[in-house]
Amino acid sequence: MPMLADPSIKYQPYTPLQLPDRQWPSKVNRAPPIWLSTDLRDGNQALANPMTIAQKMVFFETLLKCGFKEIEVAYPAASDTDFKFVRMLIEEKRIPDDVWIQVLTPAREDLIKRTVDAVAGCKRAIIHMYNATSCLFRTVVFRNSQEETLKLAVKHAEIVRKLTDQCTAKHGTVFRYEYSPETFSQTEPEFAIQVCEAVKAAWGKAGLGDERIIFNLPATVEIGPPNHYADLIEHFCQNISEREKIIISLHPHNDRGTGIAAAELGILAGADRVEGCLFGNGERTGNVDLVNLALNLYTQGVHPKVDFSDIQAVIDVVTACNDLPVHPRHPYAGELVFTAFSGSHQDAIKKGFEAQRVRHEQAEREGQPKYWDMPYLPIDPADLGCTYEAVIRVNAQSGKGGIAYLVQQHLGLDMPRKMQISFYQVVQDIADREAREMTVEDITTAFRKTYHFGGSAYEGRLVLKSFKISSEPAANGEAVDERRQFDGTISVDGSLRVIRGDGNGPLSAFLDALRTHLDINLTLREYTEHTIDKHQNAQAASFVELVPQSEDIKDTRRSAESWWGVGLDADIAASGLRAVLSAANNAIGDRTLPELKLSVGFSSLSGQADIATAILYSLKLELPRRLQASFFEVVQRAARGSGGEISYDALVILFRETYGYYEEAEARFAVKNFKLEHLDASGRAKLSGNFILNGKDVALEGEGNGPLSAAVEAVNRGLDGKVSIREYVEHSIGEGSEVKAASYVEIAYESPGGNPKWTTWGVAIDHDITASGLKAVLAATRAVEKADEAARAAAAAAGQQ
Repeated sequence: MPMLADPSIKYQPYTPLQLPDRQWPSKVNRAPPIWLSTDLRDGNQALANPMTIAQKMVFFETLLKCGFKEIEVAYPAASDTDFKFVRMLIEEKRIPDDVWIQVLTPAREDLIKRTVDAVAGCKRAIIHMYNATSCLFRTVVFRNSQEETLKLAVKHAEIVRKLTDQCTAKHGTVFRYEYSPETFSQTEPEFAIQVCEAVKAAWGKAGLGDERIIFNLPATVEIGPPNHYADLIEHFCQNISEREKIIISLHPHNDRGTGIAAAELGILAGADRVEGCLFGNGERTGNVDLVNLALNLYTQGVHPKVDFSDIQAVIDVVTACNDLPVHPRHPYAGELVFTAFSGSHQDAIKKGFEAQRVRHEQAEREGQPKYWDMPYLPIDPADLGCTYEAVIRVNAQSGKGGIAYLVQQHLGLDMPRKMQISFYQVVQDIADREAREMTVEDITTAFRKTYHFGGSAYEGRLVLKSFKISSEPAANGEAVDERRQFDGTISVDGSLRVIRGDGNGPLSAFLDALRTHLDINLTLREYTEHTIDKHQNAQAASFVELVPQSEDIKDTRRSAESWWGVGLDADIAASGLRAVLSAANNAIGDRTLPELKLSVGFSSLSGQADIATAILYSLKLELPRRLQASFFEVVQRAARGSGGEISYDALVILFRETYGYYEEAEARFAVKNFKLEHLDASGRAKLSGNFILNGKDVALEGEGNGPLSAAVEAVNRGLDGKVSIREYVEHSIGEGSEVKAASYVEIAYESPGGNPKWTTWGVAIDHDITASGLKAVLAATRAVEKADEAARAAAAAAGQQ
């Protein structure tokens, strides 16, 4: 049967109440009502599988934890389960002294007696009696007149009084009385007042405070808009006598989907109390949702006097006991209520968090409240024990702002706007291809793979291993601090390469090195940075955009092709370099990079960095820049006789012989044993021990500011000239238990008579870093010994003449 073209022939509208001086529309609620949870009674009777006693006990304990002081626990006359549950609460002393339990009974004397028996012995109890008063129920269901309906209510109110008085005398239980004119919102307003006046008189004990009688005015079935319900409540409050001796209670149902609005307007109209269920369980469309009502107040700065700080724990109990889910879109409680998929919403939320962080910092400095003011989020999820994990979720409809927010929250990286656009396309391509929601893990993994960020698992073809940035005077007279040299080691497709370059700063020097050695011709178009963690563990995050280099700077700036990169390091220079390499990895794709050349003749294009790369690849030694230059001269001289060509093997042999670098088994410079003593508080040390010096056993002893200076002093004792340390560099080789220290020492020698100094290098490795340094010093002295002998001989010859 289709919907009627004219529904007025079937359905009658509600009859508005003429209330020309209504006051509720201009009122504002700034205090919570009394809350009554009827989950264990009204909610339970609506379940396909009513709760067991064990489930009801868990639910009851949860309500206590939330802070409810009035709980309707059962309809004891309806079943043995309900009766036994009430007795268990009392006999096991489960009810706190400040909590009122409420039980429901119809207007029948035998059922009232069993209900009173159920609560006998508890400290505080509310007997809740009801009978239907509307015309529809009077004429159709019970076939009673108004007079008969009124007499029924009065008669049984008197019975309740008599039985409760007896129970109080015998057990000391304190009682309150609640009467519900069931179907109140469908009852003639004047008749509802008439019945309640008669019930109040029959009860005869209405007083102030805890002695007030409760009139519960239910919208048993919603038959009109919430403003009509508010009019009915205000009319009742204005016309009932002895208003100060009455608690007006609301019991809205949700047939029209306006139960929340009806309750809120009913409170404005004068009500003191609300009955309902957690998350709106109940007959048909349910009772009013007490969680929703309470948190609506909370978002207006009014504490509801019930606590949902761990709302998920409450949800878990309610869903388990009711065997009903909470809808994903349920206010405050649904799993999607704090979630934005829309791109524009995500962007607004991201900007909202950024602005609020600044605003809260200022408020803290000024001692002002940190107000929550966030687009699309009326409440802070953290107040309910929720995280911001699901505030922004990503699908094919999401925008760059939401994706940027998730990267910021989970990786700590605040991407520049243009980079947001670039990465947004990456995520959208994945979302479109897989046709599903993107999880946080999906997004962060995509980010790490795209920008080679976050450890060895995501490394690209180019990996920064080590580097040194130094200043150098410019050939054209620029100030020293305006030129920088990059000297570093990178892994290229798994092979270590030493590269060097020059520029106006670390990044331009690094780009020059990539251009010179690997034919990666890129230039910087955008660079931004920010700090992650402002405390001692702070790291710098750098973001770069690289574009193909063009002779025309305007073409470079306008380039439609670009690559973004990100770097993270405690050192800001290293962070920028890693960002450059991140972008360069994306730029090179899978194209072939130039191989290392070892032709070192004067006409060759190879430089000292190529030679250093060969040593790094063969011996794992990262030569200092000055040693690179020194060895490059040695190599060029050695290669003259072979047309400027030198093989890998010959290059390694030349290095070993030049710097005394041999494996431990064939070492010509070694530390057999040594002892280092600290002489005094000045920090000076005394070194003594047995060493192998150029293949000979020698005993050395000397003093200095440390082991190396002490070793130099010991060497000087056997020389006519004098040696001093000009440069010392060290690094580790290997990992874990196999790690060794590599030491590089440059020695300056001044012959007797003050002749000009010359320098030489020593290189050594050892598991012990001190021994490694000592061996390098000894290796550097091999040429010094010969030079000193020559100087001594020359001096002797001159003396004979």
